[in-house]
Amino acid sequence: MTDAKTADTETKNKKELEEELNEGLEDSFPGSDPVSVTQPAPSKPDGDKRRKG
Repeated sequence: MTDAKTADTETKNKKELEEELNEGLEDSFPGSDPVSVTQPAPSKPDGDKRRKG
C-alpha cells in the first residue's frame, strides 16, 4: 500500500522528469537523434596491456 505522501512524491518525480524531457527536446530541436533520459553505462577497458594511457 502506498500512502498519500509516497503517491505525491511519485507524481512530483514523474512531473519533473516530464519537464526535463520537454526542456531537452526544446533545446535540441531540430535534431536528428532523440534525447536520452538515461545515462549510458561506463565503457569497459579494452584489455590491451601493452598500451599505456
